[in-house]
Amino acid sequence: MPEPTKKAVSAFVKKPKGQEAEEGSCVVFEAETEKHNAKVKWQCGAKDIDNSKTHVIAADGNKHSFTIPAVTKGDANVYAVIAGGSKVKFELKVIAKPGDGVPDTQKPPATADVPGDTAATGTPAGEGEPSTGSVPAPADPPAPASAEPPATADPPAPAAPTEDAQPDTRQDLTGLFTEKPQSGEVTVGKTITFVAKVHLGTLLKKPAVKWFKGKWMDLASKCGKHLQLKETYDRKTQIHTFEMQIVEAKPNFAGAYRCEVSSRDKFDSCNFDLIVHVAVDLLLHCECSIDGKEDSGELDFSGLLKKSSFVKPLKGATQTNAGPDVDVWDILKKAPVTDYEKIAFQHGITDLRGMLKRLKKMKKEEKKSEAFNKKLDPAYQIEKGHKIKLAIEVTDPNALVKWMKNGQEIQPTGRYIFESVGNMRYLTINHCSLADDAAYACVVGEEKCTTELFVKEPPVTIVKDLEDQMVMVGERVELECEVSEEGAPVKWEKDGVELTRDESFKYRFKKDGLKHILIINEATKEDCGHYRVKTNGGESVAELMVQEKDLEVYQSIADLTVKAKEEAFFKCEVSDEKVKGTWYKNGVEVKASSRTHITHVGRIHKLTIDAVTPEDEGDYTFVPEGYAFNLSAKLNFLEVKIDYVPRQDPPKIHLDCMGRSADSTIIVVAGNKLRLDVPITGDPAPTVIWTKGGKASAAKPEDAANKGKAPLSWTVNELGKVVSEGDGRVHVESTMGHCVFTIEGAERQDEGVYSVIVRNPAGEDTAEMNVKVVDVPDPPLAPRVLSVGEDSCVVQWDPPAFDGGQPVIGYVLERKKKQSYRWMRLNFDPYPDTTFEAKRMIEGVAYEMRVYAVNAIGMSPHSAASQPFVPVAPTSEPIGLCIDDISNTTISLKWRTPERVGAAQLEGYGVEYCKEGTDEWVPAFEGLIDRNSVVIKNLCTGDKLHFRVRAYNMAGPSPPARLAQAVSIQEIMQRPKIWIPRNLRQTLVKKVGESINLVIPFQGKPRPTVSWSRDGEPLKPTEVSLRNSDTDTILFIRMAERTHSGKYDLQVQIENVVDTASINIQIVDLPGSPQDLKITDVWSFNVAIEWKAPKDNGNCDIIGYLVRKADKKTMEWFTVFEQHRRTNCVVSDLVMGNEYVFQVLAINQVGLSPEPCNSKDSAYIEKEGSRYKSPNYKQHDFSEAAKFTHPLVSRSVIAGYNATLSCSVRGIPKPKVTWYKNKMDISNEAKYRMFSKQGVLTLEIRKPCTFDGGVYTCKAVNDSGEDVVECKLEVRSQIYKEEKKREEKKEKCGGSD
Repeated sequence: MPEPTKKAVSAFVKKPKGQEAEEGSCVVFEAETEKHNAKVKWQCGAKDIDNSKTHVIAADGNKHSFTIPAVTKGDANVYAVIAGGSKVKFELKVIAKPGDGVPDTQKPPATADVPGDTAATGTPAGEGEPSTGSVPAPADPPAPASAEPPATADPPAPAAPTEDAQPDTRQDLTGLFTEKPQSGEVTVGKTITFVAKVHLGTLLKKPAVKWFKGKWMDLASKCGKHLQLKETYDRKTQIHTFEMQIVEAKPNFAGAYRCEVSSRDKFDSCNFDLIVHVAVDLLLHCECSIDGKEDSGELDFSGLLKKSSFVKPLKGATQTNAGPDVDVWDILKKAPVTDYEKIAFQHGITDLRGMLKRLKKMKKEEKKSEAFNKKLDPAYQIEKGHKIKLAIEVTDPNALVKWMKNGQEIQPTGRYIFESVGNMRYLTINHCSLADDAAYACVVGEEKCTTELFVKEPPVTIVKDLEDQMVMVGERVELECEVSEEGAPVKWEKDGVELTRDESFKYRFKKDGLKHILIINEATKEDCGHYRVKTNGGESVAELMVQEKDLEVYQSIADLTVKAKEEAFFKCEVSDEKVKGTWYKNGVEVKASSRTHITHVGRIHKLTIDAVTPEDEGDYTFVPEGYAFNLSAKLNFLEVKIDYVPRQDPPKIHLDCMGRSADSTIIVVAGNKLRLDVPITGDPAPTVIWTKGGKASAAKPEDAANKGKAPLSWTVNELGKVVSEGDGRVHVESTMGHCVFTIEGAERQDEGVYSVIVRNPAGEDTAEMNVKVVDVPDPPLAPRVLSVGEDSCVVQWDPPAFDGGQPVIGYVLERKKKQSYRWMRLNFDPYPDTTFEAKRMIEGVAYEMRVYAVNAIGMSPHSAASQPFVPVAPTSEPIGLCIDDISNTTISLKWRTPERVGAAQLEGYGVEYCKEGTDEWVPAFEGLIDRNSVVIKNLCTGDKLHFRVRAYNMAGPSPPARLAQAVSIQEIMQRPKIWIPRNLRQTLVKKVGESINLVIPFQGKPRPTVSWSRDGEPLKPTEVSLRNSDTDTILFIRMAERTHSGKYDLQVQIENVVDTASINIQIVDLPGSPQDLKITDVWSFNVAIEWKAPKDNGNCDIIGYLVRKADKKTMEWFTVFEQHRRTNCVVSDLVMGNEYVFQVLAINQVGLSPEPCNSKDSAYIEKEGSRYKSPNYKQHDFSEAAKFTHPLVSRSVIAGYNATLSCSVRGIPKPKVTWYKNKMDISNEAKYRMFSKQGVLTLEIRKPCTFDGGVYTCKAVNDSGEDVVECKLEVRSQIYKEEKKREEKKEKCGGSD
């Protein structure tokens, strides 16, 4: 069906109207637009009007005006105003001033505006007589029939468009058309052409155009003498031009037409009308009311019989009286439906829809069909690729039936099969396609019944879903899915907005067979969201998250201690090569100089200072551009001084210069460097001892023993060297005035109280420092899934056992699909609680969750993943609940699986029932059942019960499926019927000794009586075994014998109703030996023998004889003929001087006869006395060019069944044969097998599919020439046959009810 045309949205709030003005007067046209300051153009005759003295154009906000100060005759024209895509036309008529006009006798007759018509329908005025009104007065006598209008009369000017008229948008086309076909007028017998143009620039595929008349009539099938369709293409302009030419128009060609154009998923259509002019005397003239109004809500069609809106009289044609009035309704009531349109156009009825409504309300006696007992249904629907059978029943079994499709007779082919069974007539359409979507009719004599067939395309489903992705800014993103049909159109959306190829080419859409890929070259933060791919049969959703890149530090800068004139070298390495940075010294940017060198190579940044001086000492910092962190280290300058004056000052620790916290606790983050810089004084240089785990006095051995654990200690002598061993991570340095204690990569066990003792001969000093190591929290335990919904779940977890020394401020959660490796973060801000509801998940997909704990230091390692879970929802209700069987105490119900099972596995079904008039539902079984059918027993006879079935899964029960009404528990009698299997409808052939097992189903209630007989006599229990059940009977013979052959009759009886069936069984055996084998003649090297057929043929036909010969000396038998048909033969090429005997065996379909028939006498080949000398002949040239004697024949086969192509060739020498498919050599492909036997060539295609169709070529070549034959092979998809038994069973059940 064409898309409904959308109502155009006008840009005008107020539109200008057509006016009439006298010459010299002033005319003002006003228009008001919806938007302020909108650009408005005024046109006259499709040309723009400029502001001038004669044409004044003004605008004030959204109000626009066009003024003609002094109107002249030249101003009479059609004007238009354009704003945006809206265009409104209006007309200016100029009337001459009184006294300046032409005489009345020279004026053309005026036309009257009648509601619903374009011209007056009254009788034209006589020549030279003025027309003073739009409609003649009733008292005036009608003009004579021969009166004609003046020959010089001009046609009436087109009426100005009303305010409600749609704007003319032909110059601002939208859709696919660049030029739409326009309505036209034609005279009977003339030719008219309609043109449509489509530009190919925006289309990916060549457009397809269809022409229709009315709503459904496709004109492609009507091409011929009066209708021609043409198509041309201009490569320069890339415009397709489509033409529809109507030749020798007839009155019934008038009406509404439609042109449709489509290209892939784009569509556009255009409606236009054809008006055919005919002489008025060809129309039937009837009196009518001129007001055209409706009478009490019912259309008065008698008022429409004077004139048709599509069929108009020619100018100058006379209108005569057609005689007495005709009642059109009497004609329509007596006419067949197929003639309604013809009668309506003959009598000028244009409102066909209203005519049909009135006819429907009128009481019409429907005549019983004389040709049909059962007609076709009004419509049928079938899925694409399936089979449908249309059936009718005729009254005369010998009647001839014609099947029509869109008015054309259907010829029997492989897809259309005609069947005639008694009074039934069947039309079977195999492998329905979209071309079969049409109107069908069955014609018997002069009667016919019609129907409409709708072919439904199977939906395209998504086989492989999209996957969630998390990428960094600037990375490439590919969202990939896989659909069920190659080349199927898909639609991509982001957060509900459709994605298209915009100017920046941000999104790229790629198709690779069944795969569809959405590509984003460089992802940005704006690309975060949910992406959805849709087909007409499903959709898939994935979430894309884009994060800023985190800069990782592979190597940090380290503290340096250098001496004068040495080189200082700072080096760091970061993860991104493109990141630049700046070096600072004590907060001041370091500039490159002759002594200072700054380099950046790849990920490594270096700062080198040559010939270090005391001024270079300080804190150096490297800051990466665009990131809020820095790397810092300290440069210490070591100055060597020699003091020649011996001095002794007691040591002193100056802790006040350290930046300690109020509680004297130093906090360090795990993994960072712990550096304790203690300023000290004393002369001579004191010895420094660092200890951990006790007070300053704890360095004594006895105190360590009391504490139970020896404290760690590190000693530095006056030269600055460590003299005691300790942890390898610990470094202790002593310089002039400072002692630095450093631990590389602080760990939790480094937390505690550190003591420093300084000693020299003048005394000692001690100090203590409390160090606290803080870290990220331990990972929480694996989260637990508390509940799941259709697209959500609720998870819970426990806080981590250790918070890292800082309170946990929240948690971060991640999820992933079970089969995926990408974890998607659900929250970026820490979530404070330990219970979280995750949403926006896809039902039916298995997910896993994990949790991170966050404190002030950072994020913990992730927890273990949760147990996999699947968001689920209850299933839909079971479908097709019906009664399979019923008795006095039991009922059998069956149903089909719900259409939507959901992600969770279907656990089973619950069956319940309740008595009519109560609300108490009683479970029929304890627990759930996993079958789709049940038998409920122990019910009370006569009760009326309601039944319902619900499906259960993890989410709970589904909505119930109920029977339409209460069921009375009472057995229903069913006529007996035997269903003979298809393989038993022909004679069943078995070999002697084989077993026979026949299962014959039947129906009938109550249980019928079953009896067997053979050739009219009852079967003996000693010969066969019989077993009967409620639905079938079984005949079993363990070892078949020849006596078991015959006709077996089966009878099923319920009371006086009987059904019978017959089965023919043939038991075959090996044949007997042939008889009377004798030698009839011996000559030269030949012996003629003959024999008689065996008396016993094994209960089947003899298909041949095996003839053997043996030399009497050796008695070794050699085969002469393997399957000889006749009972005589000639054995040739015998050896001279030998004596031969012969034997013959008979062959039937079972095999060879057990014993051969030997010849009683022998044949001796005598030697000749003289030697024959053969004459010399000139060798004959037998060479012959390769030539095919039988060509290949095009075939149409069904997919899945082996197909063969055969031809025959001759030629000397034997030609070489090569097979090709679509000009490609297929000799070495395993799918094909080639055979050649005595010049007959065969190509076998094993289980072909639709892709194996094409042109197959066979080429034969020898030294004398070559020859080629070819054929076409069509491979049709396999059609699944509908079960006829179920339909007949339903019909029988319905008949018995």
